[in-house]
Amino acid sequence: MWCKLLTHRAKILAMFLVGCAIFGLDQWLKTLFLHGFSFHSDVITLGGDALVYNDGVAFSMFAFLGAYLKYIQVAMLLVLLGFVLYGGLVQKHYIAFGLIFGAGVSNVLDRFIHGGVVDYVFWHYGFEFAIFNFADVTIDVGVVLLVWQMWRAKNSL
Repeated sequence: MWCKLLTHRAKILAMFLVGCAIFGLDQWLKTLFLHGFSFHSDVITLGGDALVYNDGVAFSMFAFLGAYLKYIQVAMLLVLLGFVLYGGLVQKHYIAFGLIFGAGVSNVLDRFIHGGVVDYVFWHYGFEFAIFNFADVTIDVGVVLLVWQMWRAKNSL
């Protein structure tokens, strides 16, 4: 496998580059929606009526923390980054953590700039689902990738 050939520093750089790419793409999409892009179908609404500033986390949980939430999230991202870098997780999970960090930093930046995370995707078809954004999906993909990699490593022993 080519990923076994990468050095520790190369994997840290790859994690950083993936994170930067996700961060840039997410911020670009949010800017696009903040400046008026809108799309509506019977299943999904993007922008327009779906554009909100979420001052909580998933499903607006912890909104009662107000401005403290962004500082708690910054601290959590820094602790996780330290754990990943110094706990050896970057060796096998650099792509997953790149996805998670890039999206996490993008959402936290929204809290500092806009007072809440910019959400613009409203998925509805016979039910009302939460409003979310690209970064939220990317975090989910990173977590699923991380779980899959850990499950695969456990079952290959």
